[in-house]
Amino acid sequence: MVSTTNTGRERLPASRSSSQPAPRPVFVTTHWSVVLHAGRGDSARAGLALARLCQTYWYPLYASARRRGYRAHDAQDLTQEFFSRLLDGRLLARADPGRGRFRSFLLASMNHFLANEWEKARAGKRGGGHPALSLDWAAAEERYDLEPADDATPDKAFDKQWALRLLQAVLTRLEQEYQREGKAALFGLLKKCLTGARESQPYLVLAARMGLSEGAIKVAVHRLRRRYRDLIREEIAQTVAAPEEVESEMRHLLEALAGG
Repeated sequence: MVSTTNTGRERLPASRSSSQPAPRPVFVTTHWSVVLHAGRGDSARAGLALARLCQTYWYPLYASARRRGYRAHDAQDLTQEFFSRLLDGRLLARADPGRGRFRSFLLASMNHFLANEWEKARAGKRGGGHPALSLDWAAAEERYDLEPADDATPDKAFDKQWALRLLQAVLTRLEQEYQREGKAALFGLLKKCLTGARESQPYLVLAARMGLSEGAIKVAVHRLRRRYRDLIREEIAQTVAAPEEVESEMRHLLEALAGG
């Protein structure tokens, strides 16, 4: 059975006897490894994993395109075409983990596409004949219209949406963990404690609702926050090429959320 480190990366199982067949190479599930495996056409699994990454990152890139001044319809077309090219491998030749974070690769690739390829792509068939991702453009545009007006650059708009999507993914993972442990009600009550000052949390009220002591609620909140931070680091670890880059990317996430 494959075991997992606390960064979410898989590692090889314990050594086998010489009489057993050699195991297949482990598919290391970082964002970079997904892209590199898909670029080499290593497996259908890599392609499916890449499609899931596209579902995660499409809205941040769409918001970046809209911030550049593209009309909604044009932004939809170029985002769809960009991910079509990513899925069919045309953009993966430039993928190099040594050159930066995964989000930086995606944004730089998109910017290159806009600068050099978009006009040519508009002249051809949308999607280049490849299956289009199922994307909810109406919801995306509604969400974009609700974004506060500011002077953020397209790149900063991308970074903020990347950070929000990452935190939402973490919150979903955390909720699923509590559900598996039969603690869905506790999570529903305490999830608001993940934000805000500690002194503002109504622990006595929460304790009364759950039939617990105030001390037990404080411990539960502490554990929830600690697990939330750990999961954020695990998610970040999937987007960088080396463990030592996690902390700097954590700082960048906080800066992106603050609009810095």
